[in-house]
Order: sequence, then C-alpha cells, then structure tokens
Amino acid sequence: MTNPSAPFVSAADGDPAEDDDLMRQLGLAERGVSLFKAEGRVLLRLSGEVEYGHRRVAYDLVPAQGVLAKSSKWRKMDADTRAALLRERASEEVADALHGYVRDFVQELADACDDCDMDAEPFLHALSDMQVAEPAGMVFDRIRQRLEHAVERDMEEQHAERTRQSINLAEYPASFEVARRMKRKFIAVLGPTNSGKTHLAIEALAKAPSGVYLAPLRLLALENYERLQEMSPHGQPLKVSLVTGEERRLTPGATHVASTVEMLDTQTPLDVAVIDEIQMLADRDRGAAWTAAVCGAPARIVYLVGAPEARRAIEVLAARLECELEVHLLKRKGPLSVEPTAVRKLSNLRRGDAVICFSRREVLMWRDMVTEMGLSVATVYGNLSPEVRRAQAQRFREGAADVVVGTDAIAMGLNMPIARVVMTTTVKYNGYEEEEIPAALARQIAGRAGRFGVHEEGLVAGYDNETHNVMRSLLREKPVPLKATGFAVAPTLEHLHRISSVTHEHALAKLLKRFVHNIDVPDGFFYPRITEDQFERAAWLDTLALTVAEKFALSLVPISSKVPSLQNAWETWAKSLAHKKVTELKRNERPLHYMNLQEVEDACRLYSAYAWLAYRQPEYFPDTELAQRLSREASERVDAILQEQNTAARKRQPRKFRR
Repeated sequence: MTNPSAPFVSAADGDPAEDDDLMRQLGLAERGVSLFKAEGRVLLRLSGEVEYGHRRVAYDLVPAQGVLAKSSKWRKMDADTRAALLRERASEEVADALHGYVRDFVQELADACDDCDMDAEPFLHALSDMQVAEPAGMVFDRIRQRLEHAVERDMEEQHAERTRQSINLAEYPASFEVARRMKRKFIAVLGPTNSGKTHLAIEALAKAPSGVYLAPLRLLALENYERLQEMSPHGQPLKVSLVTGEERRLTPGATHVASTVEMLDTQTPLDVAVIDEIQMLADRDRGAAWTAAVCGAPARIVYLVGAPEARRAIEVLAARLECELEVHLLKRKGPLSVEPTAVRKLSNLRRGDAVICFSRREVLMWRDMVTEMGLSVATVYGNLSPEVRRAQAQRFREGAADVVVGTDAIAMGLNMPIARVVMTTTVKYNGYEEEEIPAALARQIAGRAGRFGVHEEGLVAGYDNETHNVMRSLLREKPVPLKATGFAVAPTLEHLHRISSVTHEHALAKLLKRFVHNIDVPDGFFYPRITEDQFERAAWLDTLALTVAEKFALSLVPISSKVPSLQNAWETWAKSLAHKKVTELKRNERPLHYMNLQEVEDACRLYSAYAWLAYRQPEYFPDTELAQRLSREASERVDAILQEQNTAARKRQPRKFRR
C-alpha cells in the first residue's frame, strides 16, 4: 500500500493535456488504460472485469511491467518515446495476460474462502483500490496474506472457544473423584514457628490406622518419614513409606506415607492427611500443588498446618469444598525478642547463633569469616541435598559446630537449637530483582530462634544497624492474610490432552498458553498458572519429535537451566528420548575427590534429576538405583568438603584466637 496516487501531471509543461492526447491517439483510454504518478514514478493501470460466480469483479491493477519511468526521466522523454513505451507496456497481449491472471486469482481466492467458510467479497475490493501502486502479483500476495491472517484469527477464536468449553475451573475440585466422594473434615492447626503445630498434627497422623504426611521439601518428608518410623502409638512400630520425586522407599504393607506435596496419591483412600506449610497456597511458583492437595487429599480428616495468616484462605476453601472446618490457633511456646543493639562485629558472635544470608556465595563468605574467628560452622543453603543439609544441622545439634551459617533454607524443615538469629541483610533476589524480604519470611526465619525445651527465649538481631532496624520493623508488622480467591491450578496431562483433542494442536507451548489464557474461570476462585521456566522449556521441546506426554514430563524435570552443565544434560536427555534411545547414567569421568564444591553439588543435582526422570520414563532412563547411589556419594562428598574447609579455616588462626 502506498500514498494516495496523485493525478498525472504532464512532464513537459505541467499540463496533462499532452499525455491525454497521446492516450487518445493510441486508443488506450477506451481500453481501460490510465496513467498516474506515485512515489516519484509514472505508472500505468489496466482496468476490467472478471466473472466470479454470478457476480462480476472489477479490477484496476498495475501489470508486471507497469512502472514506466521515474518522473524526472518521463519529463525528459519526447512524445514518440512515450508512445513507443506505452504501446509496448499496454499492448493487447499484456491486457489479455493480466485479465487471465486476475481471473485465475479470483477463482483461487473464491475456492479458498469456500473451504474456510468465509466471504470472498471483502478481500476482492483490493483489486480495484486506486491507492495501490504495486504490481498485480504483489497485490495478490497481499490479499492471500490477509486471508491467511483472517483464517488464523478465526481459527484462534474457534480454538479459544473450544478450550473454554472443554475445561471449566469452577469444576476443578470435582476432578478429584475419590476425595469428592468422601465426607472430609478439615482441621486447621495454625501458629507461628515453635508453637508445636506440626508435632500435634504428626501425633494425630501416627494414631490413625492410615495416613499421609505432605511436605514442601524432600528434607521435611525425609525427617518425618524417620520420625514416623520411630513412633509406635499402638504398641507396634508404624510401617512407613517415603515417596518423593527423586526417591521411593516402599515398605511392604505400609499404612503411612511421608511424601512431598507434589507426589500426593489422590486415588488411595486414607484416614488422615497432614498438609504442612499451608500458607504455601500463596506461593507464586508452587502454590498450585497446595491447591491440589487441599482439593484432592483422599482422607476423612485433613490437617492443614501452617501460619495464622492462612486462616481466611482455608475458611473459603473449606466452604467451597463443602467440608467441615475446625480451627486451632496455637501460640509460640517461648518468647521471641529483638536484641537491644546490632551485632556489629564478628567477635560478638557466639555459640548457638544462626547467621543468615540469601545466596550461596554469601553463605560461604560468612562461613569463612566466622571460622577464621575460631568458631566451628555448620553450613546450610538451598543447593545442598537434603542429606547434606540434615548432616550439617546434626553437627550443630550435637555441638560439633558452634554456629550455623545459612540461607532462609533454615526457615523451613530444619529443627535446630538456635539461640539467636543474626541477619546479615534483609534484601533478597526474588528471581527478578533484589527486594526487601516480606514480613512473613522475616517472622519465619526469626522464629527459628529459641527452640522450646532448649532455650528460655529466642533472640533476633541484625549484623549492622540498618539490618537490625529493618528486622525490628518487619517483626512488628501485622501479618497480611493470604488472598481468599485466585487459588493457583497447574495444568495436568489430562488438561493438555483435552485441549489438544478439541484444537488438534500438539505443541506444548501452545497448549500451556491456551490453558493459561483460554480455559473458563467463571468466578476466578481457581486460576490457571504455569511457571515461566516451564513455558520456556516447552518452546524448546516443541522443536523435537516428542509426544505431548513426553514434553510435559521433561518440562517439569527439577534441574536448573542456569547451570550450563545441567542444562546441557537436560537437553541431551530430551534429544535421546526424541530418538527413542536408552540413556544410561554414567559416573562422572573425574572422581568426586578431584572436584571442587560447586562441581560436586552440580553432580549431586544431576543424579537427582536423572532419578526423577527415571521414575517417569523407566524404559528410556533405566538407572534409577545407580542415580540414587551416585547422588548419595556426591552428598557425602559435599558434606566432607564443607567439614574440610571448616577445619582448614580454623587451623589458619593462632591458638589464642580459637574458642
């Protein structure tokens, strides 16, 4: 499309009469030929009509050789030169060829519109658009493109409507058939850290004939698996199984299961279920797992354990699910106080302190600084496997370590006799930007101080004055209740297959996008969510010859895309599955003993991710047991390295500085 064509102006003297006379002398005007100027060029048009069904379609088009000259060149031509050019470019043969070209195109367009059940008329108007200064072929291509876009828009609307009709999130709870048929009762046990809420729920679980404990972390699942094994409420030890994404410890005849929340078995009826850290309903990336657990836990009694700010959310969920609700509010068993002043100096740290940072790099830096003061340190951060975190925590519990230095990983799932929490900062990277930690997280971290039965009170301090004052303010803030609507729902494979069946789409990225944008959310009580990581992985997986089920499983593998070696391993696994090749796990060519801490941590995470995938695709990833064994070996090596580094740092200090 160009600017509106200007009326033709005679090149010689600005009078169009000369060219009008020339056109009449050549008999071109009577044949539907006209001249016009556009974009500094002189062009000719050929007009006519072709039949389309029972209608006639007018056209006014520039033929393939319809650009005669630049305006400046046309002005310099004499009448004979112009006449010769017009005879050549506007001959009967040229007109007949264009007429046939238009007739064929109109028929092509009419057939295409019939196939799509669309009206061709709006598209054909462009054939007589006087503003167009493009050759006919380009006009035809533009019309084809417009039709293609119109078809895509129409198809998009149809697919969106079919998706809306196929999935209604208002009916989400009904998708959990076993839970829906049961008469369930919710018991909310809510309180701050160190209020004994988890202990109360686990006691009730152990007394029940059957049950499941659902944890936010593998570490918590492992700890309570062992805790339940040691309990014998009816005179006989409980038979307990452990089920996480990366590990299965199945006990024959087990009556109880300790599991991560994503691994909930919704098909086996039980007496009691305990859903821990229920405030995770509001978590941006994992909240959907808690929504599913609350809606789908197939137990007569479901304990919802967590922070008091989850109360309103629990109440509306219980009402929506038509479940009886009983609420118990617990108080902290010992006081929690903010120290009068900041710590300020490393020499003011003392045994029983927990020094909190928000990155692995900061943890290791502070660990080195603390050990150089002569204190022994246990180290805890997110990259560490559950086994290493537990071993490090055990060193602190048993007094082998004076201080624990860690991230907010200590805030969930690690019970340690911490006397005082010392915050090195209150700023944390949230995955997008650096921001001040929310008051809820500050309370949860601080609440780890003052273990009941070990310390009379818990103490909290900032290392520097600013951090100290911010923590004081955060702990004074009134807790903000969780939102009581918009509970996250993640797509299941069944959801994606349902969308695929009505849209005939097989690209995972498109299916996930439809799930988020097109399914029916009548009242917004439940709301579709996917993570950004999953969507980015889906786009890459769509380039491979994989089924929707295979791509969906691969998109959920718990492995970091930010670590090149782990990302490369994941891509290799995906490509192997696409070629239906068996991927055997190979021990790293370099012995663990020669790797640095980061390399061993990454090896541990790689083995765990392989085990996760092996449980879901055992035919192509057969080395489950080897993956678990190598993961354990790597975990033991990480723990050994941490202890070696701790010992080496202390030995560097003169004896007079050691405590």
